[in-house]
Amino acid sequence: MMNIFPIILYLTSLINIVLAGDYIPKDHILVNCGTFDRKTTDSDGRIWSSDKGSKYLVSSKGTFRASGKTQAPDVGRVPYLSARVMYSNATYNFPVSPGRVFLRLYFYPNVYSRSNAANAVFSVTVGSYALLRNFNVYKSTQQLDVHYLVKEYYVNVDSGTLTVTFSPSYNTFAFVNGIEVVSMPSLYDNEDGDNIIGASSPFQIENSTTLESLYRLNVGGNYIPPTKDELSRSWYDDSPYRSSYMLGVAEIADPGLSITYRKSLPSYTAPVGVYTTARYMTPDSFRNLEFNLTWLLPIDTRFAYLVRLHFCQILSNIDKVNQMVFNIYINQITAFSAVDVIALTNSNGAPYIMDFVVIMPITKDPKQDLRVELNPNTKYRPQYYNAFLNGLEIFKINNTDGSLTI
Repeated sequence: MMNIFPIILYLTSLINIVLAGDYIPKDHILVNCGTFDRKTTDSDGRIWSSDKGSKYLVSSKGTFRASGKTQAPDVGRVPYLSARVMYSNATYNFPVSPGRVFLRLYFYPNVYSRSNAANAVFSVTVGSYALLRNFNVYKSTQQLDVHYLVKEYYVNVDSGTLTVTFSPSYNTFAFVNGIEVVSMPSLYDNEDGDNIIGASSPFQIENSTTLESLYRLNVGGNYIPPTKDELSRSWYDDSPYRSSYMLGVAEIADPGLSITYRKSLPSYTAPVGVYTTARYMTPDSFRNLEFNLTWLLPIDTRFAYLVRLHFCQILSNIDKVNQMVFNIYINQITAFSAVDVIALTNSNGAPYIMDFVVIMPITKDPKQDLRVELNPNTKYRPQYYNAFLNGLEIFKINNTDGSLTI
């Protein structure tokens, strides 16, 4: 494969992961913004509180509560059918334990009272970090062909208070349907960094780094709801992003094969549902030499991205070194060659992760496809020419001015 454009950094899979078992978040806040009910329950059974009179909404002048006038078939009532509409700056303060949190913002463009959310343009900041700038929810949903959006961010809190500010653009307004805050371990940090391919300096993901979650895919499997994830994450089917003339084969863990989390890779890394399914190439080793298992994921130009790959060998007959060895390419760069998951974990049924940082090239096009590919490594003559992947996460990394938006 040709080494063409972006720069990639490989980060070891075992750094900065808390040696712990099941994780129970210290803080988990669910706010159904604008609702007239004190408590509401979503389709997953989670209980949301109203922001009316709450300790969280500290600046509400020029805002009001409203209910949506329509409901698309795939849109749940909670938190999407009520909104806090803001014609001036509004601030939420969330008291949380110092450390990392997931911040999730829920949006459903609707008509709220006399305010049509299609016309809402606004910015969202957390401290000095610009999460959204001149953002129009309606246009984003139209581009993605969806009815609603969830914007998720990995944020560090130093002071014990997470401050989220919504600022309407000139002569328009802002809105939000729901806000979720979940405390979490430093699951994606890497303060030591590692060598960047093609450069001499390391790339660090540290406390000052903020990430935006773009893709979280259960490769070869089905949707996993937040109630099945210790950090309340949602995992989606990878089918829309597969791109090759051979799409591979979805497999389920062989009966009797148990998934064993090691102390260095605890269960909150990803739910067991991610590691019990995978996408392989085909049963034909020689046909597998003719194509790459490929995913294409649209991203913004001018940013760096954290790419996390999840592996777990779920075929019971693959339990020895050099039975299945493959290469990883990101944007046509060899990111890692000769991956042997059994050699890395010493057994099947044992999860493993690899992290890469990709610095995208500057182009005139504001959007590019991030390309992830796997193919068999033949150098060591493994027993099977095949490759597989269980899960894929992609995060945008804030730029030097703290922004996650162009």
